[in-house]
Amino acid sequence: MIIINDVHKKFGKKTVLDGLTTNVETGKTTVFIGPSGCGKSTILKIILGIVSSDSGEVLINDENIFSYSSKKLDQFRSKIGMVFQSAALFDSLSIWENVGFALLERDGRKREEVREIAIEKLKIVGLGGSEDLYPSELSGGMQKRAAIARAIAQNPEIIFYDEPTTGLDPITSTIIE
Repeated sequence: MIIINDVHKKFGKKTVLDGLTTNVETGKTTVFIGPSGCGKSTILKIILGIVSSDSGEVLINDENIFSYSSKKLDQFRSKIGMVFQSAALFDSLSIWENVGFALLERDGRKREEVREIAIEKLKIVGLGGSEDLYPSELSGGMQKRAAIARAIAQNPEIIFYDEPTTGLDPITSTIIE
């Protein structure tokens, strides 16, 4: 499904990716492991089109995503769930609005329907009853679980996790698997 071919990325003089080549097969879980600063988050951002590579290619279903128009990139992103390392919740939105943000903004669904979906996903990650709270009212681990609920809200084809269990206690980490 995803072919990463000879991807290079530098930030200033710092080389982060130096010819990364790998395949991520459909239906398989692939994990990038390495020390801080080795490019794990960078490759996810390159695949999502948030950061551009210096060279190389990323193919999704035999299409080079670097050639996508802005509209096609948005369509591609709608099929991906992403859990950022820092949770990246909107402080001014309730937890259910954070979880349902893409459904409200991109899909144009009714608020009542999106709220029901958000509550369902929050229950899956052990946050039932927190839907009307705001991010500042949650612990770091609870914010991470809310971010996971947001990533699965659209039933994506692909889910990327950037440090998914950071900030979670060992027992909660097993629930997220």
